[in-house]
Amino acid sequence: MNKKGHVLNAILLGVGLGYLLEPAGDETTFAAILMIGIPVTLGALFPDVDTEFGRHRKTLHNLPVLAAFVAFPYVFGNLEYVWIGVLTHYVLDVAGSKRGIALFYPLSPKEYGLPTGVNVSSARSDIVTVLVTVAELAAAAAWLYRLPQRGFELGRAAFGF
Repeated sequence: MNKKGHVLNAILLGVGLGYLLEPAGDETTFAAILMIGIPVTLGALFPDVDTEFGRHRKTLHNLPVLAAFVAFPYVFGNLEYVWIGVLTHYVLDVAGSKRGIALFYPLSPKEYGLPTGVNVSSARSDIVTVLVTVAELAAAAAWLYRLPQRGFELGRAAFGF
């Protein structure tokens, strides 16, 4: 995807995640949207810094870079939501574009993608971006609401409750 697609994805994710975490629709929701949306947007733009140095869709589009962003808040205590932007950038490049990304770079330059993508310059790239974003928000909702409940159910069953 292009920068416009990544920004659109990040803004929609910020709004969607803000509502998932604070569904009241009041100032707490707006605060959550800002708290999550700004770092997600910054993270969504970061991987494309490799257009200026290195090899695009390789140097900063790989699992070691994502692991560094996931670990950063645990080590330094800030940038908690930036990793979400980096991850969703990767998802959009893998699922939304034809080219894919080199997930295991520098160990392997092979690029991985799904057959669902379109060319970056396609007139359909915006709709593909929105569809990928909806799928990401559905996965986030399942993670936030369904998976914890399922864990409680399994725990109760294991202990005979």
